[in-house]
Amino acid sequence: MTSIDSVTLQVNDLGAAQRFYDKAFGLGDTIKLAQSDAPTDGFRGFTLSLVAAQPSTARGFFDSAVAAGGTPIKPFAKSFWGVGGTVVAPDGTIWKFASSAKKDTGPATREVDQIVLLLGTANVAASKAFYTDQGIPVAKSFMNKYVQFDLPDSPIQLALYGHKALAKDAGVPADGDGSHRLVVNGSRAPITDPDGFEWAPAA
Repeated sequence: MTSIDSVTLQVNDLGAAQRFYDKAFGLGDTIKLAQSDAPTDGFRGFTLSLVAAQPSTARGFFDSAVAAGGTPIKPFAKSFWGVGGTVVAPDGTIWKFASSAKKDTGPATREVDQIVLLLGTANVAASKAFYTDQGIPVAKSFMNKYVQFDLPDSPIQLALYGHKALAKDAGVPADGDGSHRLVVNGSRAPITDPDGFEWAPAA
C-alpha cells in the first residue's frame, strides 16, 4: 500500500451529492460517490482537508462549498498556524479548507496543494502500528497523538489524530456511531483498520 488513489463517500442522495461536489470544488476522480443507506449518526470519525498555497485560494474553496449548500462549522479565520475554516457538506462529510500562509503572494487560484484524509482513532499508537504493518512509512509522529504518513506519490495524504481531538479541531461533538460512510481506495486487498475504516483495492 503506497498510495491512496481516491476515497469513496457513501451518501444518501447521490444526485444531490454530485451536484454539491461539482459546484463546490470538483476534485475529479479523487473523490468518488456511492449510494448508501447505512445508519450513521453524529461525528463519523474523519475529516478531509483541502490545503492551498495561500489564504485567498483556501478562502475561495470555503466560500464555494458554502455557496453550493455546505454548512459552516468554523468560520474561515486566521490562527497561529495560518488560516482555515470547516464546512459540513450536505452528505455529512466534514471538510477543512486551510493554508499555512498568512498573506497572499498572488491572485487566488483553484489549485489544491494537498488533499489530506485525517482519521480519528481511539488509539493512535495501535493504528500507527497497523498502517506501518501495511507498508506505509511514517513521515512525522508527535507523542502518539498525531501521525503523518509518507505517501509522496499519493493524490491523497493520510494522517491520524485522536478521535476526540479531531472532533474538537473540526468543531463538532465527538459522539457518533454507525457507519463511517467512507471507503479508502488504495490497498491491495480489502482490509479494515482498528477503528473500522474500510480500505478497498484501487480501481
